[in-house]
Amino acid sequence: MLVAELAPGDRLPSSRELTERHRVGPGTVSRAIATLATEGLVVTRPGSGTFVAPRRRGPGDEAADTSWQAVALAGRDYDTANALEAAQYLPAQGIAMSGGYLHESLQPVRALSAALARAARRPDAWHRAPSAGLESLRTIFARQIGTGLTPQDVLITGGGQSALSMLFRAIVAPGSPVLMESPTYPGALTAARAAGLRPVPVPMDDQGVRLDLLADAFAMTGARLLYCQPTFHNPTGTVLAPERRAQINDVAHAAGAFLIEDDFARHLGHGRPVPPPLIAEDRHGTVIHLTSLTKPASPSLRIGAVAARGPVMRRLQGMRYVDDFFIARPLQEAAVELLSAPAWNRHLQALSTSLYERCALLAGSLARDLPEWHLTRLPAGGLHLWVRLPPGSDDAVVAEAARARGVTVDAGHRFFPAEPAGACLRLSFAAAASPAELAEGVRLLRSRNSS
Repeated sequence: MLVAELAPGDRLPSSRELTERHRVGPGTVSRAIATLATEGLVVTRPGSGTFVAPRRRGPGDEAADTSWQAVALAGRDYDTANALEAAQYLPAQGIAMSGGYLHESLQPVRALSAALARAARRPDAWHRAPSAGLESLRTIFARQIGTGLTPQDVLITGGGQSALSMLFRAIVAPGSPVLMESPTYPGALTAARAAGLRPVPVPMDDQGVRLDLLADAFAMTGARLLYCQPTFHNPTGTVLAPERRAQINDVAHAAGAFLIEDDFARHLGHGRPVPPPLIAEDRHGTVIHLTSLTKPASPSLRIGAVAARGPVMRRLQGMRYVDDFFIARPLQEAAVELLSAPAWNRHLQALSTSLYERCALLAGSLARDLPEWHLTRLPAGGLHLWVRLPPGSDDAVVAEAARARGVTVDAGHRFFPAEPAGACLRLSFAAAASPAELAEGVRLLRSRNSS
């Protein structure tokens, strides 16, 4: 008798019956039932017997009717389309000029492996971690930020994106406005909308966010939160001008608002001095500083840090209990090992050189092969170039055509809180396997553009 001949829920004959019917030993029957259970074809219930499991859905089976979910999910504004578009991956054998992470060849793979191995050998590696994070790791982050912060002012997070989600949910109530540079990081837009907030764009120029318009936006909206990237802004690469850096904290403080400083690119400079973080000049607890190791190290090193002073830190520590209790200790221990080793500084120096060379190569290739595409600036840090397309272009169409030719680029409309200010693309020079791939990617883009 075959299992397929029985209906789901039917009881199989006993082991004794099967032994006699098939003239095999009890061990053979036990192994056969164990194999069927492993494959999900039967379920065993001690004291009751063995039963045929529910049928798995096959390719030709009718799909479940999930239309009811549209009603159940109504009223919750979640930017699904933006999130799914960001999660698209490159076809096999393609050239990646999209995304926000380093190619494996630029990551400190050997140093990461060594750090993880050393961390695993610690006797307390699998003990529960403190909810705020290991004090040793918080001390390192406080020292790196360099503003006189103490470990008590630092909260370890599961990377930058997780921290953004927590910050948007913890600081202001659903339905509230949040001011954002325009353009800005799409992940921040998605996280804000998922928290029920209303992103309000504040225009930028070549010196960064415009403080006159920022003050107007605070006054008109009553916003109590500003999200910005003052150093190597994503996607434009802009660095907030020194005179504006000196004033932006005061503008936010005058509005009674918090300022989230996303400092994701501090370790992604191209060899020039990097200005100090905004929190260094913060006298009122206005700035909440966010940093992460995923950009300069590896996307799988999901370790970030939030620095803040005053009651808002206690609020964030409370959110930790709501979200995940604590960050996995082995990963925190590995981060301590990585940041404490001489190999980390060597990696940052080598990365700086590589990013500078790749940036220059991509900019040169664009100027030579696609002169009608306007490079808005040659950034001094970060992972991307921001390109303005010719009038009449559709960035989504250009991005889809590029993917069809085996090159991924980021369509610019995703980076705007409201209507785009024109057709743009974000081009990564860090995601490709080699500089030669970048040049080939531009050649393919030119081929599409001239066809």
